Amino acid sequence: MKSILINLLAAILAVASVNAEEQKPMNSANEVAVIKTSEGEMVAEFWPEVAPNTVENFKKLARSGFYDGTAFHRIVKGFMIQGGDPLTKDPAKESRYGTGDPGYKIKAEFNDRSHERGVLSMARSSDPNSAGSQFFICLANVSRLDHQYTTFGKIIKGDDVLEKIGNTEVTMSNSGERSKPTKRVTVESIKIVPADSVK
Repeated sequence: MKSILINLLAAILAVASVNAEEQKPMNSANEVAVIKTSEGEMVAEFWPEVAPNTVENFKKLARSGFYDGTAFHRIVKGFMIQGGDPLTKDPAKESRYGTGDPGYKIKAEFNDRSHERGVLSMARSSDPNSAGSQFFICLANVSRLDHQYTTFGKIIKGDDVLEKIGNTEVTMSNSGERSKPTKRVTVESIKIVPADSVK
């Protein structure tokens, strides 16, 4: 009888520990984003301590495959590369690139992390609370953007890929800005993985 009780208790504890594992929040700080592009891979760490909702939104979109097949539609040399617009999946919608979103907006989480080279930040319109899915990665230190755009992570691997994308040949966009890539730089996928799985 005693051994049956011990076995039963062991089984209950095993189930409880499995349930505890399953209930661990998915937004654990030890996760990174592997951004696979047509120019190579970059790995980004997240800053949930300063922009928790922004990080969670980015991870949710990435996990759903939202970013797969999009492109970096805006590249400004010495400034930043911008992507995350779902409209960029369709070349026929090129005239509307830069206007797409996931169908909702998220609130700004301006913080004290500066816009340095490699930093990920959310793109938005003139309304501070208008970010959705579009993000940009800084090619240089652009502190003038601090406290106006939500920084939420940084490239920790693949700076050479960032450099390559940043040096993509560009021409004039519809808005008259020299930022329209002359070749398509695709985001093949963004995978959210444990940090220790990335060598």
